[in-house]
Amino acid sequence: MFGVSTFCLHRQPLEAALHALAPVTDYVEVMDEGLHFLASAEPLESYSFSYAIHAPSRGVNIASLLEPIRRASVEVLTEAFAIAGEVGADVVVHPGYYAWHEERERAAERFRQSLDELRQAADDLSVTFTVENMGNWEYFFLRTPDELPLIDGLGFTLDVGHAHLNGCLPEFLAHPAAHYHLHDNSGVHDTHSPVGEGTIDFGAVMDAVSRDNVIPIVEVDTLEGVQASIETLREVR
Repeated sequence: MFGVSTFCLHRQPLEAALHALAPVTDYVEVMDEGLHFLASAEPLESYSFSYAIHAPSRGVNIASLLEPIRRASVEVLTEAFAIAGEVGADVVVHPGYYAWHEERERAAERFRQSLDELRQAADDLSVTFTVENMGNWEYFFLRTPDELPLIDGLGFTLDVGHAHLNGCLPEFLAHPAAHYHLHDNSGVHDTHSPVGEGTIDFGAVMDAVSRDNVIPIVEVDTLEGVQASIETLREVR
């Protein structure tokens, strides 16, 4: 089984996206941004999907040195947790970033502080959340496996496309992951291309997915690409 991110239909309203995905999968990850931003759980309750929620990330920075922004970012993610709790969804969050290299260590402390606050919120709301590795974007945390200690035992979402951009996918695959995002690229740009159209070795990826006993999420930029990816991945298996 493969889950699908609503990212492939992000230019359509959420209700239309969910309707279009109903024949494709039983497991949907809602990209909680833009037209798919969740003000409540109501749009999700009309469907029988199992859900994951990708919490808002654009405009959010849980590693910010500006305390009002850090606090507000935690609040935004906590609101996503509350909605996730209503539909039994796990949540994926981004790790945040720092503005200047000289601020990295201070930002790492803020990141850890935010994760502690999010742990408490998740416990209060009976929600599980994982932290996703980032692509080749300077100043973001969690681009390489050596930064996994920053999340201090929290669940890890492996975005294979992001790891490939940083040239460290094999090293990330050696670590257990609680959640997977599958998409392809040529190692230069974060294109979210269909599986098989880039240079990622999905045989190794699917071995790790099977090892971790996880239902992966196909996070490709078009619905046609999602469908093609699922067919390709079934052959890989």
